[in-house]
Amino acid sequence: MAQTTATLDTAAGGLKESFAALLEESLGNTENFEGSVVKGRIVSVENDMALIDVGLKAEGRVALKEFAVPGQPAEIAVGDEVEVYVERMEDKNGEAVLSREKAKREEAWTLLERAFNEQQRVTGTIFGKVKGGFTVDLNGAVAFLPGSQVDIRPVRDISPLMGTPQPFQILKMDRGRGNIVVSRRAVLEESRAEARSELVASLKEGKILEGVVKNITDYGAFVDLGGVDGLLHVTDIAWRRINHPSEALQIGQTVKVQVIRFNPDTQRISLGMKQLEADPWEGVEAKYPVAAKLHGRVTNITDYGAFVELEPGIEGLVHVSEMSWTKKNVHPGKIVSTSQEVEVMVLDVDPNKRRISLGLKQCLENPWDSFAVRHPPGTDLEGEIKNITEFGMFIGLPGEIDGMVHLSDISWERSGEEALADFKKGEMVQVKVLEVDVEKERISLGMKQLASDPFESSVTQVRKGDVVTCTVSKVTDGGIEVTVGDGAVGFIRKAELSRDRSEQRPERYAVGEMLDAKVTQIDRASRRLTLSVKAREVEEEKQAMAEYGSSDSGASLGDILGAALRKARDEASQSDEADDAKEG
Repeated sequence: MAQTTATLDTAAGGLKESFAALLEESLGNTENFEGSVVKGRIVSVENDMALIDVGLKAEGRVALKEFAVPGQPAEIAVGDEVEVYVERMEDKNGEAVLSREKAKREEAWTLLERAFNEQQRVTGTIFGKVKGGFTVDLNGAVAFLPGSQVDIRPVRDISPLMGTPQPFQILKMDRGRGNIVVSRRAVLEESRAEARSELVASLKEGKILEGVVKNITDYGAFVDLGGVDGLLHVTDIAWRRINHPSEALQIGQTVKVQVIRFNPDTQRISLGMKQLEADPWEGVEAKYPVAAKLHGRVTNITDYGAFVELEPGIEGLVHVSEMSWTKKNVHPGKIVSTSQEVEVMVLDVDPNKRRISLGLKQCLENPWDSFAVRHPPGTDLEGEIKNITEFGMFIGLPGEIDGMVHLSDISWERSGEEALADFKKGEMVQVKVLEVDVEKERISLGMKQLASDPFESSVTQVRKGDVVTCTVSKVTDGGIEVTVGDGAVGFIRKAELSRDRSEQRPERYAVGEMLDAKVTQIDRASRRLTLSVKAREVEEEKQAMAEYGSSDSGASLGDILGAALRKARDEASQSDEADDAKEG
């Protein structure tokens, strides 16, 4: 009996050893499982956990989120084979401790190290934001993306890149510390360089491309053509006037452009948008004939005039001289304003220089024409003195225009300077229209013409050679100034004051004294008479000689003059007696 029992024990022990050997053979060295990645099969999915059989004594549990892509649900089912990382053979519950994330990380690290050593790009997804940058999922391994490495240019909003697979370049990695630093910018720069080389090689003037507005300046916009930038100047954005590129473009806007100029040496590219549209200046002479009246919008005002848009891309200039009939030397901004709708007339069209000259005042009544019709020369008017200058006065007239009274037309008797001193700005005065020049926009006025000319009145009955009685009005070193009749001014030179040289002294005469003199010249242009006492004395001597004798008869000049004087007195006495008799 004892022998039988011993035999059974021996058999059982051998069976136990055989089972242990089979189990060891089946599982292999269990020490190789821990810390390694093995394949397993999903046995069941319960709640948020998956039960996985990896061929150990017990299954292990893995959270479903470890099988999901960030932001998406896990897509697994019973029977699927998956790779997991064995952390421990069993825990306190007798289950294997497994991790899908660590499995992916281990696999990812292996692939990433290979990509890093071979300088290859890797694909990842930005899924979080941390201090100084962002976190990237590289197929299980978490990498750091510095903010400066997101794009070539600073990115204000990274949300469009979140959750979207992106290519990255590994800058550095440390498996021991679990650190990986990646760059999206390096990939973009490399791609940009490749695209730039390809694009530059195919560039030529006239080529049409699509680009994105990268930056806007005062003088234009830079357009990214896909690896290379071109300048779109403000004058080439549209045919119409654009004061600033931001009026027509926005950063990030996709635009269609044409290559206008390309320099292969400097790789400078000039672009245009308006060149893709029809030129509005074609046939401009037929569209805008001279003298045509049109409506337009004021787009810009300068010191020399205002630009008026007739249609998009067509502008004309209203020069400051063509803005108003009456407002001279006024800034255009005081006549029109930006965006104002105005009526203009076409004055000139130059299609070669792409210029149209316009007139604003031509669409309004010409006050000079109206004045000439309503107030012809000879019309008497009343006006306000607007300004006084050294050469005359400007008088305000109907129609908001001015006329001028010249110094020479202020007074008949006084000099212009003397007469001008009697007037003040703002004073109302009476004037007479002398002349209207519509073309030169000049109106000549007179004040002295309101009364008759005293000179003409005085010299009406006076002829050259007459002896007249005049009154001394002024004594000078060169002679004496006299008045004749109703006020005509005359002058007797010093040498003409007497036949006798000793008597040719102006100081012999006093102002107010009367004397007889012969008129030797009548100058209506200067309105002056020239007289001579000497000529009168010579003429009287000739008359006396002819009447009473000559020097050949033996009579002395004194005798002759005495006889002549006696005769003159007798005749005067007889004339007085005759007048008294008539009165009696």
